[in-house]
Amino acid sequence: MQDWEQIIIANWKMQLNVQDSVKQAKQIKKLLDKNSINAATKIVVAPSFLAFSNVAEVFQNTRVVLGAQDSFEEDKGAYTGEVSLKNLQTLGCRFVSLGHSERRALGETDEVVNRKAKAVINHGLVPVICVGEPMKERQVHNSEDFVFRQLEKSLADIHIKEKHKVIIAYEPIWAIGTGDAMDPSEVGKMIQTIKSRYKLASVIYGGSIEPDNVHEFTKLKNIEGALVGGASLDAKTFVELIKKA
Repeated sequence: MQDWEQIIIANWKMQLNVQDSVKQAKQIKKLLDKNSINAATKIVVAPSFLAFSNVAEVFQNTRVVLGAQDSFEEDKGAYTGEVSLKNLQTLGCRFVSLGHSERRALGETDEVVNRKAKAVINHGLVPVICVGEPMKERQVHNSEDFVFRQLEKSLADIHIKEKHKVIIAYEPIWAIGTGDAMDPSEVGKMIQTIKSRYKLASVIYGGSIEPDNVHEFTKLKNIEGALVGGASLDAKTFVELIKKA
């Protein structure tokens, strides 16, 4: 795995059907070819599982790499509805998001995230561990303790030995999809605290990231990129965001 100066991850969630995913991928590819993008910026796109192979074909032999929105820890078995890391790897998957707040809202626990993270690492892929506090924790000034409980359980018995082998995505739940990004100075403080405990992890920020505000976050010390939701659903907006990161 080569190093990068920063990484921008597009999370398309369940927003695009297969046809729209292919169209979006082709537009991103075309715009990236026309624009000058820092060679040290890693660009990752995480489409839905249904569109994964189609999008992978579009981005074949380009600088864009594929990420998964989730995974399962077993390679094979009677696990109805799950998607294995082994199969994702055959399609060129390199990064796997785990523990996104929308997954946690459906019942995914830190212990499940931990099992999946170990499997991702064992397959030579990079886990993107998502953490972040809800508004009620923020209101009682408990954000840091909440986030570190998530991290301690999600990364239990995982020893990060090399930089860029584990990514921690800090996404305060109250900022996701609301248009209300966290104040950059507050983000900076949280990132500094995370890095003090997980020195070799790459830390990125997510939560209402847009072209107009992305640099306010990526310029902060110890932040190595962004996890982008809504702004990644329009090719022109997403490429503009990458340019400004």
